[in-house]
Order: sequence, then C-alpha cells, then structure tokens
Amino acid sequence: MIEVKIEVKRVYEPAEDDDGYRILVDRLWPRGLRKSQAGVDLWMKDIAPSDSLRKWFGHEPEKWEEFKRRYSEELDGKMEFIEEIRSRARNGKVTLLFSSREERNNNAHALKEYIESMDEE
Repeated sequence: MIEVKIEVKRVYEPAEDDDGYRILVDRLWPRGLRKSQAGVDLWMKDIAPSDSLRKWFGHEPEKWEEFKRRYSEELDGKMEFIEEIRSRARNGKVTLLFSSREERNNNAHALKEYIESMDEE
C-alpha cells in the first residue's frame, strides 16, 4: 500500500514550505483574501460540497456525522478529483485548504477522511 500524505489547514494561515501542494477545496473564494496572498496551487471548487449540503450543514456539530455521510455520497461521483489528489499525495505532501472558522468539522477534514478510508480498503 502506498502512503498518501494529506494535511488540512485554514487558507488564512500563512503558506509554509512544508505544506507541499496546496489545494483549496471550497466552492467560494475566501473572503478578504487576494489570490496573490493565498499561496494556492490549485482551486478545486468542484470537489466542495453542493450548495444545498453546505447550507443544510451550517457547521452545526450535531449534523457532522450525517454531513460526512452525505458528502461521501457526493464524492463517490467525483472520482477524477479524488484521484488527482491521491496521485499528488503519493508524490509528495498535499495540504487541503478551507476557509471556515470551524477548525475541525469542515469539508476539508471530511474529504481527508474520505480519501484516507479509500487507502485502508
């Protein structure tokens, strides 16, 4: 089994050399952040949760497990994006970037968990 190296970081935190390849996984560009400041290598907005799922979730902790289940169903139909992330992560570190103030229960963490569960199979 090939190990993939994926980290998660808030896009507003400064880019660091050890972040590796930085992928923004939000549908909307982060408020108040210029593209020149973000240090984003790739904006993969199509892998973000659908607008309806994002609005339903609203970062309410009691909805987290159901959000992950529904988001996983959406991700099942986005394998080309998943494979791109996995391929990059096999060749070096990838950092998934998010803009939410919610540090843990957000789509970037759910995406990382989804990808890592694929590698366990």
